[in-house]
Amino acid sequence: MKLAFIGTGNMGGAIIRAVCSAADPQSVTVTNRTMAKAEAVAAACGCKTAATNAACAQGSDYIFLGVKPNMIREVLRGIAPVLSDRQVIVSMAAGVTGEAMREALTEANAQLREIAIVRILPNTPCAIGKGLMLIAPCNAAAQAHSAPLAELLAPCGMVGFTDEAHADAGMVIGGCTPAFAYMFVEALADGAVRCGLSRSDALAWAAQSVAGAAELLVESGSHPGALKDAVCSPGGSTIEGVSALERGAFRGTVMDAVSTAYAKTRALGK
Repeated sequence: MKLAFIGTGNMGGAIIRAVCSAADPQSVTVTNRTMAKAEAVAAACGCKTAATNAACAQGSDYIFLGVKPNMIREVLRGIAPVLSDRQVIVSMAAGVTGEAMREALTEANAQLREIAIVRILPNTPCAIGKGLMLIAPCNAAAQAHSAPLAELLAPCGMVGFTDEAHADAGMVIGGCTPAFAYMFVEALADGAVRCGLSRSDALAWAAQSVAGAAELLVESGSHPGALKDAVCSPGGSTIEGVSALERGAFRGTVMDAVSTAYAKTRALGK
């Protein structure tokens, strides 16, 4: 199986590193608008580079597009002449629909009307095998590729499936959550420093506490509210802190962050 990666930025690079940890790196070819970035990823992972997008895509079974939403149509039109409908387009571009990608491809190559198009919705922890990778087939031809892609991308972490109608919401909860979590950890550490802890201890202990809480939630299958209640002893420290968070509209603010990011994701695809 030959894999092509066009775009080796933060997200593309994370997936390349995860895939190369399990697959033969010599089956992976990468390219980037700034070739120095592609060469750095290739050197770190042991994969190959291609000088152009078309050279990277030609003959590959799966073509992963790790480019920004405003660039993806141009990239698709550029590689379309060297593609066949036996290949698979795998896009990471937020908000860009499968239909929009098909239109861009067929503008340059009418024979690609039935090419399989899949959207994947990853996050940066995929680089260390602790990420979330959602797979959303965009057309009938793509359905058969869900299982092979899941196996290929398993080194990224948890793999899930969604339909394209819910892809943008999945992208937000997966792709944006790390940033929200980092802000929370930083705020926890700031509070601990305010209480007298060293910065290094505060950051390390806050990060571990958040990571452990998330793991317990996943492994126990419990409702987060039940796990929260179990920590809140009557008249104790935790319920006092929870009260402060509620006075600051903590949950409402987080919900607004998700809704705002979702609206922006939808706009990016237009």
